[in-house]
Amino acid sequence: MSLLAFGVNHKTAPVEIREKVAFAPESVSGALRELLARDGLREAAILSTCNRTELYCGTADDGVMDYREVLLQWFCSYHDIDSRRVEPYTYLYPDRSAVRQIMRVASGLDSLVLGEPQILGQMKAAYATAHQAGTIGSQLNRLFQHTFSVAKRVRTDTAIGASPVSVAFAAVSLARQFFSELNKHTALLIGAGETTELVARHLRENGIGRIIIANRTLEKAHLLATEVNGYAIGLPEIKGHLAEADLVVSSTASQDPVIDREDARQAVKIRKRRPILMIDIAVPRDIASDVSELDDVYLYTVDDLQDIIQEGLRSRQEAAKQADEIIDTHVSHFMGWLQSLSAVDTIRGYREEAALIRDTVLEKAQRHLAAGCDPDQVLQELAYGLTNKLIHTPTAQMSQAAYAGRNELLEAARELFNLNKINNTRS
Repeated sequence: MSLLAFGVNHKTAPVEIREKVAFAPESVSGALRELLARDGLREAAILSTCNRTELYCGTADDGVMDYREVLLQWFCSYHDIDSRRVEPYTYLYPDRSAVRQIMRVASGLDSLVLGEPQILGQMKAAYATAHQAGTIGSQLNRLFQHTFSVAKRVRTDTAIGASPVSVAFAAVSLARQFFSELNKHTALLIGAGETTELVARHLRENGIGRIIIANRTLEKAHLLATEVNGYAIGLPEIKGHLAEADLVVSSTASQDPVIDREDARQAVKIRKRRPILMIDIAVPRDIASDVSELDDVYLYTVDDLQDIIQEGLRSRQEAAKQADEIIDTHVSHFMGWLQSLSAVDTIRGYREEAALIRDTVLEKAQRHLAAGCDPDQVLQELAYGLTNKLIHTPTAQMSQAAYAGRNELLEAARELFNLNKINNTRS
């Protein structure tokens, strides 16, 4: 059996292609069953996210089927799109490369944002869907379980997810460095867009004590505040709450400053010189630049965060090298297991033959004992008889190999029976 990974991702295909070949969550089970109806396919799972659609398949290793063509035609037929339009954006990874691909994807090494953790959950969901659909067999099952273990190790043994690589993450990382205990502090978030939402979620996950959401549209502020257990206010109310905030993060589309120098000065006076960390990630800026001149106000702009983000990217790239080393080791382990399956039938046949010889010799010994023969003599004959019958065929084959000059077979026999170790022990 062979393993394959086929698909498109954000590196190979533009969004207008990716969106046309994405699978809706409710359609995946049916798609998997259709996929396995194709000749030569034995197992399958589908991972479909905004940045990639990949098929992971186990196939009959017959060396006849052109599986790239099989998968491409099904892929395009299912989505009702011309294969000539999609084919240039697709890739196919066989066997070892397929195993490496699925492990790198699950570990966040093939993501748009290097090291992002959400992909592992999406991979687990893809496995669960395929398992429920009955399209996961023993080999893909083993591969997924091994992959989840590897992804967890990459997370724990490297710093792949530790450094900030987004503005929201960088803002919260800066706050964590500034405040030793976030749970004792209040954050005022100005704006209710996507970036502010991410900041709010990161702060909540990091145990911020209290969150105030300020927005021009109060209803929108209430929606976000409800999700993060915060408190919503309108923009005109900022001045009345600014002194409560230890951390201010602002991201609006305003053309004029939302907080000016006088607003900040009054807040500092009320706070009795307790410092305020202000992070302005808006363009144009929401916080007047001269606010930074005030004592006890520490103002950072989006450009300052870019330095943190670039450092985070460098850190993640270094961690990715370590992660790839971990993955390469585990790819070899998995491929070793997969290759060992080819010996299963041989091992089973050898064991069955040995068991037959054992039963024959044992039955003869039991008859002699029942006839009253000397037990010691019966045991001796059993031992000699069992040994002779077990080694008869291998020794005959080795003699024939020597006669034919097949020295490679004799060397293989020495390795198979570990004879070099035995001879070394005797000497």
